Amino acid sequence: MSKLKGKVAVVTGASKGIGAAIAKSLGAEGASVVVNYASSKAGADAVVDSITKAGGKAVAVGGDVSKAADAEKIIGTAVKSFGRLDILVNNSGVYEFQPIEAITEEHYQRLFNINVLGLLLTTQSAVKHLSEGGSVINIGSAVTEVFPPATAVYTGTKGAVDAITGVLAKELGPRKIRVNGLNPGMVETEGTQAGGFLGGDFEKGLVAQTPLGRVGQVDDISSVAVFLASDDSKWLTGETIVASGGLR
Repeated sequence: MSKLKGKVAVVTGASKGIGAAIAKSLGAEGASVVVNYASSKAGADAVVDSITKAGGKAVAVGGDVSKAADAEKIIGTAVKSFGRLDILVNNSGVYEFQPIEAITEEHYQRLFNINVLGLLLTTQSAVKHLSEGGSVINIGSAVTEVFPPATAVYTGTKGAVDAITGVLAKELGPRKIRVNGLNPGMVETEGTQAGGFLGGDFEKGLVAQTPLGRVGQVDDISSVAVFLASDDSKWLTGETIVASGGLR
């Protein structure tokens, strides 16, 4: 039986990579899915097509999560299209690495606006519609476990995500809304390939430090997201699951 039958989910930043995999996995388990994208409408449409061809329901909606009006539009699309909201996956995020000497105001503001403010604005909009049993999943990063050099701003944003997850779990718990974090390690995506993180010494060094001895795949993350979205995790809130193959 589908774990999420009758549920409605919003996944931000879902046109590719981990977000796309999460959207597809939620759809495969019966959820109707709103696939948000920032710039790649074609990517989001492809995710929607994949879900609908498999017998599910999905729609795409563009929007910048760091803008309050866009956040409202993204959430509103779920209610307008499917009549309710049960699951929010805050996946939208950017990563740009700079050593301390190269950090600028623009670099700081871009990362914090999308990675932190965007999460807050989208959740703020969502809680108006989430009912008892709702699940919010914040996608962080295992960088908060390993503190790689030249990532002060990015790691700072993900540390904020970890802290916000704990705060919102307490704040929304009385309303029976669960809030958990999911922190991937290095995962093979279009972004990590384009960024040069895979196929060289960086990947070899990372794998050498990973007990399970490989880079993650998107389905390693999406399966955990399904768990956190479903009643299988109904007694979990305020938790952060680090899905990194043991990298610490």
